Amino acid sequence: MKKTGVINSQISTVIASMGHMDTLGIGDAGMPVPKDTPKIDLAVEKNLPSFIQVLKNVLLEMQVQEVYLADELKSQNQEQLKKIQEVINVPIKFISHKKMKADLRSAKAFIRTGEMTPYSNIILVSGVVF
Repeated sequence: MKKTGVINSQISTVIASMGHMDTLGIGDAGMPVPKDTPKIDLAVEKNLPSFIQVLKNVLLEMQVQEVYLADELKSQNQEQLKKIQEVINVPIKFISHKKMKADLRSAKAFIRTGEMTPYSNIILVSGVVF
C-alpha cells in the first residue's frame, strides 16, 4: 500500500502511464466528459472533494510543464483563479471553455471532483523529470 501522495489507484495508474506532453483533466462536477475519455469520478457530495484538494494531490506526483484554464474563469470565478495561481508554478495558458471541452477528447483521463463553482477545470500537460 502506498504511504504518501496519490493513493487513489486509478489516478496513480494514469499518472504513472503518462509520457511527455500527455494531458490529464481535473474539473468540477458539471464538466461534460467526452464518452471516450476515461472518467475517474471522485465526487461524493457538493464540494467534496474540492477541485483544489484534488489538484494539490495530483501535483504531488505529476510533473507538469504547463496548464490550460478556461478564459471564462477570469470573469466568472476569480476566487478559484486566485487559488489555482497560488498552487501552479508553471505557465498558465487560457483557452475557451468550448475548446477545453473539445481538448478533453485526447486526455488520458478526466478526474471529476465534487466542486460546484463555475469553470473549475484544468488541463495539465505532462512534463519530464530530466
